[in-house]
Amino acid sequence: MSAQTAGPETLGHLSDEPPQQPQDSTKAKSITGKSPMRIAMGRLARDKIALVCAFVVVIFVLVAVFAGAICSIFNVSTDTVLPSQYLDTLGGGLPLPEYGPPNGGFTIDHPFGIAPQSATDNLAYWVYGARTSLEISFTATLFASVFGIFLGLIAGFVGGVVDKSISFLVDLFLTIPFLLAGLVIAPIINQNFNASDNYPRIQFWALIVVLAGFGWMGVARLIRGEVLSLREREFVQAARVIGMPARRILLKELLPNLAAPIVVSISLMLPTFVAAEAGFAYLGIGVTSGISWGQTINKATPFFESYPLYLWEPVIGIVALVLALNLLGDAIRDALDPKTRR
Repeated sequence: MSAQTAGPETLGHLSDEPPQQPQDSTKAKSITGKSPMRIAMGRLARDKIALVCAFVVVIFVLVAVFAGAICSIFNVSTDTVLPSQYLDTLGGGLPLPEYGPPNGGFTIDHPFGIAPQSATDNLAYWVYGARTSLEISFTATLFASVFGIFLGLIAGFVGGVVDKSISFLVDLFLTIPFLLAGLVIAPIINQNFNASDNYPRIQFWALIVVLAGFGWMGVARLIRGEVLSLREREFVQAARVIGMPARRILLKELLPNLAAPIVVSISLMLPTFVAAEAGFAYLGIGVTSGISWGQTINKATPFFESYPLYLWEPVIGIVALVLALNLLGDAIRDALDPKTRR
């Protein structure tokens, strides 16, 4: 009798243990209910390269935003000084040894050294050059993205003659390179506005117009292709059946589903504009009346052999910022792509 009762108790005890789930089902349960954006953010949080690049970009942004405060902390400025007090006029205009490299060590008064011939502080010009580069690239990216998204939405959703006209406009602008547009526009600006008190700001906005005006085509093409695919989906067809206006369909139904390609296009456009701004300034067709990394490179080129640090400082800044933005853009693209398994 006791043997008969022992069996059910043992079986009952075993049946009370929770069944072990396979590892795959546990992983599937862990992502249940998460939106695609949340999954993408989780991927980015696990990507060490993306985190390092994001940290570098944040540092550059903080340097650009607080450029004035940084110069105040180190007691440096972009004001013109008397070069004869700081330079060896008989030695090619290089800084005296007591004021730092190339003939002396680093000093706390001028951590990045001083510029030959002009004796301006390199640190002050570096941080304000970062501000100029990021301000121009961010503004141009914003304008180019908004314009490209707008035209891409209209072309993909309306179709027909409107789509063909916008596609022709995109192809037309793609035949005109950045450099040629800058070479044409810069002399016109110099001739008409060089006597104006606001000439530096005019150059600033003219460069933004050139960058944004010839940088929106890739975004427009990408958005147009995505909209052509999305407009045939059931949720768009249902919105049309119930009489939802086209403006609401574009803004409420299509645009939220385009967040991933928009973020990717913006993250890849930023480094292109940073490099383009420096290149234009180096060629003398960008920001020539203000402070720019490209202008510093242009001035430092003749001193490459005698004072290489003067050239390497802006070059390292451009390379670090562009590389961080590019790697971060690639990480964002992989994180938003459901087919990748990084």
